[in-house]
Amino acid sequence: MTGVGERCDVLITDGRDRCSGPFSRRTWLKVGGLNLGALVTGVQPTLAGLLASEAASPVQSPPDDDFSVILFWGNGGPSHLDLFDLKPDAPAEYRGPFKPIDTNVPGVQITELLPRLAGMADKFTLVRSLHHERTEHSGGTNRFLTGYPSIARNLADSEFPEIGSVVAKELSDRVRDVPVLVGNTKFYGGGPAYLGPAFAPYMPSPNPMTSSGNNRYDPVPIYPTSRLSDSLAITPEGVLNLERRRGLLQSLDTLPRAIDRTGTLSAMDAFRQQAVAMLSGGRARAAFDLSNETDQTRQRYGKTHWGRSLLTCRRLVEAGVRFVQCQATFRLKNETGRTSNWDDHSVNSDIFKAYEEKLPSFDQSVSALIEDLHARGLNERVLFIFCGEFGRTPRIRYQDASGRPGRDHWSRAMSVFLAGGGLKMGQVIGATNAQGEEPVERIMNSNCLLATIYNRFGIDTAQAYQDHAGRPIPILTDGEPIAEMF
Repeated sequence: MTGVGERCDVLITDGRDRCSGPFSRRTWLKVGGLNLGALVTGVQPTLAGLLASEAASPVQSPPDDDFSVILFWGNGGPSHLDLFDLKPDAPAEYRGPFKPIDTNVPGVQITELLPRLAGMADKFTLVRSLHHERTEHSGGTNRFLTGYPSIARNLADSEFPEIGSVVAKELSDRVRDVPVLVGNTKFYGGGPAYLGPAFAPYMPSPNPMTSSGNNRYDPVPIYPTSRLSDSLAITPEGVLNLERRRGLLQSLDTLPRAIDRTGTLSAMDAFRQQAVAMLSGGRARAAFDLSNETDQTRQRYGKTHWGRSLLTCRRLVEAGVRFVQCQATFRLKNETGRTSNWDDHSVNSDIFKAYEEKLPSFDQSVSALIEDLHARGLNERVLFIFCGEFGRTPRIRYQDASGRPGRDHWSRAMSVFLAGGGLKMGQVIGATNAQGEEPVERIMNSNCLLATIYNRFGIDTAQAYQDHAGRPIPILTDGEPIAEMF
């Protein structure tokens, strides 16, 4: 790991060396996204770590685009066979109880539990033929979101930078007054890896359990709650109270003295003033304030965890955040299951009862978001994605003593739901075999999805970063943008 004051250069593939200059304004944009409670308590990323990482980061030349992504992450692995790739003619041990229904695009069907979305299939695209080779949760997340297989299994932190962190690094100089990357909590197997904590998502109130492999935690809000409002650390008048201001200054005073070698310690008074100014800035905080939305809008999204989450995500991209990642967790009834994610093994939940519980909320909130993207002119520049690290086993399992049904991990096939982003909607790309076991048409490595997103951001995936050992690692080594979407 790079120490304070050491260089951590990026290898630019055109052969030109670019050295880092003085602290840029992006330092304070990052500060504007930090949880003040984290600054006071020392939870990473701290302001000290942020300043050190920024001092070592070279200036990039980001693309001239305002493209943004909302990643609604179905951690645990949503079942493609019960959502977007139903197999009604498969044997009973595969097909499940749900019937496919027609959408407003001829020939495209999805589950009967998503009737609102079925009425707007012209506004989304389904990719049914992605696959990869990792079937454990964190390894699958690392593989899917970074494009690289990890060496370790069941890793808490990714070994390579997840896509949101790459976007944060590449676009830092383009964003003003809000964080580039926002999340509700850390993904299990995700993270910025060797890019450093400056390029982790701003998380207003993260729960460390989400990165531990535990699957029984309560859904983590990205929207304000009574507890979360305090963690934003700004009074309604937009001024830090005195107690927290003192905590901020104490945190700044803990900045390692070694950083003085960079000449930054002499500028600490200016840092303090700018940090306070960013933390009390209005635009980032206003994006989290759902009271600025009409009651009718909040009703359309649903006054539920998912409704509030996706409404907040929309407000964040409208405010200028470029990548929002939000876990799509849901608290089931006790009799249905013990998990809050999509890891619907028989021992965790009755998968079909779980879907009957949560899909109505999913249908309402996601359809409301897509409606808003179009009504507000955001569909050309904001891409909504719903997927998880893999799909679920085509064959239904009954391992639990109760005999309830479930499906296990399956990375050989999955479905990805995409809407907006100025891409071609109203289509299905790829197909799986009659049992949903593996792709048989338009077979694609999951890196093709990453390549598509990087393409829209204008990020060159051949560009390389140095890992902790100083080796140049390209953003991606394979995967082509999905041509049908352009």
